[in-house]
Amino acid sequence: MNRIEKLFKKSEEKLMPFFTAGYPKINSLIDLVLLAKKVGCHMIEIGVPFSDPQADGPIIQRSSEVALKNGISINLIFEQIKEIRSKTEIPISLFSYINPIMNFGVDKFLDRCSQVGIDGVILPDLPYDEAELFCSKSRALGISPILLVAPNTSNKRIEEISIMADNLIYAVSILGITGNKLTRKDELKSYLKRVKKHSKAPFIVGFGISNRKDVIWFNKYSDGAVVGSAIIQNMIKNSNSLKETEYYLNDLLGK
Repeated sequence: MNRIEKLFKKSEEKLMPFFTAGYPKINSLIDLVLLAKKVGCHMIEIGVPFSDPQADGPIIQRSSEVALKNGISINLIFEQIKEIRSKTEIPISLFSYINPIMNFGVDKFLDRCSQVGIDGVILPDLPYDEAELFCSKSRALGISPILLVAPNTSNKRIEEISIMADNLIYAVSILGITGNKLTRKDELKSYLKRVKKHSKAPFIVGFGISNRKDVIWFNKYSDGAVVGSAIIQNMIKNSNSLKETEYYLNDLLGK
């Protein structure tokens, strides 16, 4: 049982911040993850910067551009996570598009994930029909493949995706890109109830969550909330101050 499985055995509110590796500075990730753990976040989602991110809105795209200019690479991300893992046992998932992983080598990528202590991998552009091999290889190494469902995913496909993922799935709360405003709450409630009914695995919700009220609401209808664009936006607004990020995370946690 990996750290993600253990976490989702607990019925408690869960907050998962998203950080772009290499942003705002090339080595910022280490301090940000340790800060998130210190204030009480439950799991970390780390974005692997990519030059053509289909699911990312302008805020996360901007952070990825800066990170790539800073010189971030998959190898360096692994080294930073290795250092993080020597200091904390908080569950860590990587959010990456399939292209950088294919270029790196899928088997090599998963081996490195296992070696440095990564618990899960989210691939937003991996089609379900092509996901089985990646999922089986991930699970064999103790890594949770975290597959996505969306408001237009059928009930049957939600069940199939959850069975293939096994440990955790990621419910996109809107159709479109990260950072978009949430759709009507009654529509979201109906969608999340549908995911809960048909998923065989716990599920987290992301895309468009930005404040304490959102975190509370989404934890009521799912197993946890991911906050990404709003955290990056807060960094930009406050000159990338670590202290301001701490204040914002505490606010999301209701502290």
